[in-house]
Formats: sequence, C-alpha cells, structure tokens
Amino acid sequence: ALAAAIALDGRPRTLVACLASDGSDGPTDAAGAIVDGESCSLARARGLRPARALIDHDAYPLLAATGDLVFTGPTATNIADLALVLAW
Repeated sequence: ALAAAIALDGRPRTLVACLASDGSDGPTDAAGAIVDGESCSLARARGLRPARALIDHDAYPLLAATGDLVFTGPTATNIADLALVLAW
C-alpha cells in the first residue's frame, strides 16, 4: 500500500486498497491499508518520510499516522491477498 501511495502522490480521484483476506497482514494487527493521492502529503505534514519508510520496510507507523490502515480482526478465512484500484 505504501508503494502505491508513493506512486499516487498528488494524483486526485484514485485510491488503492491492499488487504489480506485473513484479517492480518504479516505480523501486524492490520488487514492492510487504503491509500490515495493525499496519503503521502499527510505523512509529510506529520514529519514522516514515505520513501524512507518504504526502503526501511516500516510502513505500519506511517500508514497508522495517516489513518489509512484497515482493521477487521480475524476473518477465519484465507483466500488470498487483495489489491483493488478505484479511479473516477
């Protein structure tokens, strides 16, 4: 999701959702994140550096600070990871 946020930086009317169907993305409690063209500017306004977070494999704190994380709790199913793009 963070890589998508960087690619979308400043682009209006597009969002990307990256979600794990089991409700947990790796070792975190988040199912994933939904980002848009404003996610990186929100992060920078909070003193965070999106590119550095991506390089450091440390997206969770940045996406938490921007409010982009999605929490579902365990879903009792593990079909696949999902990536959705919505442009309007």
